[in-house]
Amino acid sequence: MTEYEDKSAIVEVLNLYGFALDAREWDLFDRIFTADVIAEFGPAGAAWSGLDVFKRSFAEFHDRLDSHQHTMMGQLVHVDGDKANAFSYGNWLLVRNAAEGGPTWLGTGWYDDELVRTDQGWRIQHRVCRLQSWSGNPSVPEPHKEHQPDMKLNVLSQHAEDGKIAFLKAIKAK
Repeated sequence: MTEYEDKSAIVEVLNLYGFALDAREWDLFDRIFTADVIAEFGPAGAAWSGLDVFKRSFAEFHDRLDSHQHTMMGQLVHVDGDKANAFSYGNWLLVRNAAEGGPTWLGTGWYDDELVRTDQGWRIQHRVCRLQSWSGNPSVPEPHKEHQPDMKLNVLSQHAEDGKIAFLKAIKAK
């Protein structure tokens, strides 16, 4: 594959995540993540090791919602052989009609991903998700088992200054 074909395939994986989540098609996560994925989700207040655990937990949480829409945008991709880094922004609309205080919560933030090329294509091996802002009813993302929503806001420039953005480290190393 050319660098542009790799980048296009990676953007497709990043966008498939939002679709798989909103369609509640958890088996599509097999096309997005490696079996040994490490997924750190600040907005969920949790981290998971392993795809099976991650899928189960996300299904339990999202099945409690009436609807949700995850928008992926602004994807940046850096390919280095069989490894890649990607950075993208996201908006997350969660709807739970039974939530006291209003049915919606809207979060914005970013994903910082490390990917590997597999026999089946590119897969995310490590994902870090951080919340930048939110509005609406904070009780919509109701805690469930290991989900303990963290509404702490994260400033990208501070994470960059602290050396916590893998994508930034990758492009600076080039």
